[in-house]
Amino acid sequence: MRILLLTHAFNSLTQRLGAELQGRGHEVSIEFDIADSVAEEAVALFKPHLIVAPYLRRAIPESIWARHVCLVVHPGIVGDRGPSALDWAIQGGASEWGVTVLQAEAEMDAGPIWASATFPLRAAKKSSIYRNEVMQAATTAVLQAVERFAADDFLPTPLAECREVRGGLRPLMQQADRAIDWASDDTATVLRKINAADGFPGVADTLFGVACHVFDAWPEAVLRGAADSRPGDLLVRRETAVLRKTLDGAVWIGHAKRAGDFKLPAALAFAAESAALPDAPLEGWWRSDSATWQDIAYEETGGVGFLHFEFYNGAMSTAQCGRLRAALAWARQRPVRVLVLMGGADFWSNGIHLNVIEAASLGDGSPADESWNNINAMNDLARELIETEAQITVAALAGNAGAGGCFLARAADLVWAREGVMLNPHYKNMGNLYGSEYWTYLLPRRVGEEGARDIMRNRQPLTAQGAVAIGFGDACLAGDPQAFRIDVARRAAEIAAAPDLAQQLATKRERRAQDEAQKPLASYREEELSHMRRNFYGFDPSYHVARHHFVRKSLASWTPRHLARHRDLGWKVPM
Repeated sequence: MRILLLTHAFNSLTQRLGAELQGRGHEVSIEFDIADSVAEEAVALFKPHLIVAPYLRRAIPESIWARHVCLVVHPGIVGDRGPSALDWAIQGGASEWGVTVLQAEAEMDAGPIWASATFPLRAAKKSSIYRNEVMQAATTAVLQAVERFAADDFLPTPLAECREVRGGLRPLMQQADRAIDWASDDTATVLRKINAADGFPGVADTLFGVACHVFDAWPEAVLRGAADSRPGDLLVRRETAVLRKTLDGAVWIGHAKRAGDFKLPAALAFAAESAALPDAPLEGWWRSDSATWQDIAYEETGGVGFLHFEFYNGAMSTAQCGRLRAALAWARQRPVRVLVLMGGADFWSNGIHLNVIEAASLGDGSPADESWNNINAMNDLARELIETEAQITVAALAGNAGAGGCFLARAADLVWAREGVMLNPHYKNMGNLYGSEYWTYLLPRRVGEEGARDIMRNRQPLTAQGAVAIGFGDACLAGDPQAFRIDVARRAAEIAAAPDLAQQLATKRERRAQDEAQKPLASYREEELSHMRRNFYGFDPSYHVARHHFVRKSLASWTPRHLARHRDLGWKVPM
């Protein structure tokens, strides 16, 4: 079938559904829901058999849903209605939630039900739940709904006749509903409120007496700071986060957005103010036994070392790259035979930190200079990984990876990705950015010169299975996060115990020496950075314009041509 994905943005769910549907033989095209007239034009051009709306912020016009079956993905249980489905569920402490695929009609979220799926609702950030449980449930339900539509013998169930209705109509959650009372809210309540707003819109609050929105909370088990502190007081800082006292403990605030600005690490958004707080560093890279916030941690089991780096949204600033490189260099000296880079739960890495780079434009700094510093720090980190000779290195992707993060992962000997993970191994969407991280060395030797050109030119996301199929990845492992971690540990232990490990390492060193003799890594880096220098400092401002709009969440004005196949010149509906 021809299936049109009508969506507010090309987010992770839209990417996953597009890939899954294409993998099942459907012809998929994408249109951003910019205006009724634009959506109507897309339908007229593509003539879809079915329209699927995975992520919308407004209603589909009657001119479309009255003439075509439009399946809307709603992140709520059957009967749940309203734009703040996940927010209410998380903040209210629901134990189970789900996804419903319903047909668009005049009344929002009230159309007949085509499919649904449920899942246990863990205590976590809304953004994390969306990228994991919601995405998996939505994929299951949408594929079932598409099969039912294709069979042409299924009648969706009107909402009024559904036996499993448990949800109801809830309004848009307002900031008054999210407000934190630091004098009376305990830690669990504060966490639920910030988690329910994570990603967007954040919780309206104050830091250092300045109005802002806060995001990215983490509980602290050991109270730190002044003994006479009160609930609401800021206690200490650590790296990018600040610690705030609650009624019965404290929470780390990782990110904040000041009025008129954009989301930044809290200690950067309030750089001068947070500098006055006492510093509370952790000793070494070892994972702490107590519950605390720690963005880089290390643990060992037998002959395997596991390096974790939990960077918000997978963005890696110059300073974070430097700290991670130092941690990797330290881990390389440990008596282990395999090093596994675990990344974070939701993201492995998305490359350079565009928000921190954009922040340079707010003061006396230079976004071009910070871009240059950041990409060089990423390159230093990638080279540290490429030149690891005494261990087999593994990039274990439990979460998504994009741009330079994909090639940082490919700098490892092996790439294992969890089923359900999406990879975007390309750069051009960010203002025609050329990219670095030694991709011109790493990519062709895995997928060939033509395959590398296709990946960079087509700019399409890859599923974990798709990455393995083309040679970019080495294994697609269990989709359940806990099962994935168990499988990674088992496979890594098998490598560490392999009787031919010494020969594997010798072969690895010989291959690296041959590659270096043929063309040094420094040459690849110099060539890549010559392009990047033009991106950052040249006459064409495309990268800076694209970054500005990305960071400030500007609304899309059109759908990129590589997504909207129906807008290609000469495209015709197949007969």
